[in-house]
Amino acid sequence: MEPKPNLTFSGKVALVTGASQGIGETIALQLAAEGLTVAVVDVQEEKLERVAQRIGESGGRAYPFPADVSRLDQAMTVVEAVIRGHETLDYLVNNAGITRDNLLMRMKEEEWDAVLAVNLKGAFNFCKAAIRSMINKRFGRIVNISSVVGLTGNPGQANYAASKAGVVGLSKSLAREVASRGITVNCVAPGYIATAMTEALPEDVKKAFLEIIPMKRMGTPADVAQAVKFLLSDQASYITGQVIHVNGGMYG
Repeated sequence: MEPKPNLTFSGKVALVTGASQGIGETIALQLAAEGLTVAVVDVQEEKLERVAQRIGESGGRAYPFPADVSRLDQAMTVVEAVIRGHETLDYLVNNAGITRDNLLMRMKEEEWDAVLAVNLKGAFNFCKAAIRSMINKRFGRIVNISSVVGLTGNPGQANYAASKAGVVGLSKSLAREVASRGITVNCVAPGYIATAMTEALPEDVKKAFLEIIPMKRMGTPADVAQAVKFLLSDQASYITGQVIHVNGGMYG
């Protein structure tokens, strides 16, 4: 039997960045299945169209908005279009992220800048674009996707770890700014998740990852999406400024 949509989500609108694949796509699919209208955002236009089509074919409502999350003007344009078209934006999930791995001594300035621009500034851009509307209606839920390496660090990922640690600081600060307006801001920090990116890793690397995960398996995008969905729900209305770890016990 198909699960029934959650009535607390009915009639509401969510925006998910980085929604063309992997974790972001799964989050968008699950939110649409709960009855939410979902605005999906990504720079990969063709993949984004396919995600929106997939949601539509399963009976959900999704609208693709191709955009570069590192550009504040594009974030503003997308959010304005969503609010103009649907009269509200209730939920924001900042998931867009990239990697440009390298040891710090070899890391190019553009590798640092690119990762910070998408992963951290992208979250800032969409929070800034969405927050005024949420304040005006005294309701909103924001979930920013961090990473376990933002808390632990990781060799060869100084740029990525710094960006994801920054997302935590951004979220905790914004949570304090808007809590009195009925808005919550939280993070989900995934560990090693089975995606196309991790599937491409050499077997010895994947085996090394499994050794440090107490549950002895990689997580799935659905594991992350479930945590996001909970933080957006009414059941999490008194939770804000927190980091929910989804990592099989490797850090907490």
